Amino acid sequence: MLLRSVLRVHCHTNRLYPQFRSNSRAFSSRYGRRTSYKRTQVLYPAGVAASLTAAGVLAVKSEPKSSSNSSSKEGGGEVGGVTGGLTAGEWKDGLPLYSFDEVKKHDSSENGVWVIYNKGVYDITGFISKHPGGELLLVGAGRAIDPYWKIYSVHHSPETHALLESMRIGNYDTSSTPEEEKGEDDGELDNQWSNEPQSRHPALLCNQEKPFNAEPPPAILTGDFHTPNDLFYVRNHLPVPPRVDPKEYRLEIAKETGIGEGVEPIELSLEEIKAFPVTSISAVVQCGGNRRHSMASYKPVRGLSWKGGAIGNARWTGVRLCDVLKHVGVSGGNYGGIKHVQFEGLDADAMGSCYSASIPIETAMDPNRDVLLVFQMNGEDIPIDHGYPLRVIVPGAVGARSVKWVSRIVLSTEESPSIWQRRDYKLFPSNVDINNVDYESSEAMQDMPVQSAICLPIPGSTVDISSGFVTLRGYAWSGGGRSISRVDVSINGGKDWSVAKLHSNESQKPNRVWAWSLWEATVPVSACTGQLDIVCKAMDSSCNTQPENVESIWNFRGLANNAWHRVSVKTANNI
Repeated sequence: MLLRSVLRVHCHTNRLYPQFRSNSRAFSSRYGRRTSYKRTQVLYPAGVAASLTAAGVLAVKSEPKSSSNSSSKEGGGEVGGVTGGLTAGEWKDGLPLYSFDEVKKHDSSENGVWVIYNKGVYDITGFISKHPGGELLLVGAGRAIDPYWKIYSVHHSPETHALLESMRIGNYDTSSTPEEEKGEDDGELDNQWSNEPQSRHPALLCNQEKPFNAEPPPAILTGDFHTPNDLFYVRNHLPVPPRVDPKEYRLEIAKETGIGEGVEPIELSLEEIKAFPVTSISAVVQCGGNRRHSMASYKPVRGLSWKGGAIGNARWTGVRLCDVLKHVGVSGGNYGGIKHVQFEGLDADAMGSCYSASIPIETAMDPNRDVLLVFQMNGEDIPIDHGYPLRVIVPGAVGARSVKWVSRIVLSTEESPSIWQRRDYKLFPSNVDINNVDYESSEAMQDMPVQSAICLPIPGSTVDISSGFVTLRGYAWSGGGRSISRVDVSINGGKDWSVAKLHSNESQKPNRVWAWSLWEATVPVSACTGQLDIVCKAMDSSCNTQPENVESIWNFRGLANNAWHRVSVKTANNI
């Protein structure tokens, strides 16, 4: 298959899930129904329930998500900027008319790359090197890209449509479409979304339905040191895979030819994995795009509009990756030429290409980095949304490296060839955008920077100051195992500061502090104050601090926003 040859990813999804095998007819299939998620009532400990009540989310009715409500959150491709109604692919008078056969001639870099979208024809030859998917675009060369955009719905945004229209060269003669390209509904691609959980917590704020991406309101996060499983943010890059029978599950460990002398490729059952020494750690997982929404207030960025809830802290139970790799023969000072450990998930697109990411071999083999293959989350089997039956946890690193539904580990001389390693989750300076980006010029994100955020009070709310004080709550965390030394808060935009009290339910070892610190501050406030401009900033054990503004860290993907967090609220007496 062309896509696999482009990606060089030998995804073994088909080994367990033959329904993911794809063919040319499936590629051009039409996609059907929007998934609706049942909303259910859940009981929580008093601390969490109090935060839910404060956030105003416990009163949410248990009913299916309406299509009208979800449509505004479906795409989420770019945050900020264009807000018009531009839709790509509409008929335009005065443009040349091209037939399917004429477009199909332009199906390679040598012949130029043309694509069809709805009633438009586009020459994207010069854009291929700039797209995060790179040569993946060649899969749709000379054909309609509509089916692919129905999988990767992140493309449905005004900015992306405007970008596509800038490459418009003509109109498409829809009557020329061959029968085999019309996409009969054979159900294969329809079923891509059939494995989504039918019940998700009503408090989750949906940023995108397909694939599903949602976060809890930040006000919920301070209710418990360990984030409840169904309130943990969900970051899916692809459809949720079918629930695998744990008795049939196998983890394959493979290697490139010519490296890792003495390493024996192996397949391990779930029971065999659980036979290794089991350990538990409390660790944060944070999406690289957490707080992207506030970065977009300065300048438009590309990506899902995460508000500040794309982070969670859980108790993860599993086995050390280094123990498993030692078992298969990885050893020595240079690890036999092995430089990277690639992880492949069971989640795959309609073309059989799976999610993949990698970490350096030194990270994988360091017992003090606590990289785990986990099968429990907060004392329960990992929920399907979070990687059942087995996922990788790389504590201290960007969440994209903690691959869910892991089914294959590849020992390699190179990083994962996936777009999520090579062309995404990379930081670029503010003068770089989609038009001039050189993806090879930046390293893939690994450890995350120091971070803090205000969870309560809620932005735009009115707080009672009749007591003469206001109480602030939030979270703070730093990547790489660094602890939080201090959180400073201000209620007047940073003119005066107070030190918050840190709460941590566990004692963790120096340089292995993977969990967050919840913080609280009670600050005196003047009775005549009408508005509070609340700010927080953290410092970690390496004296790293958060930058004051997003201007200095802005990047076109909106990643790693750790600028001072700011919340404005109104004040009143005796509410």
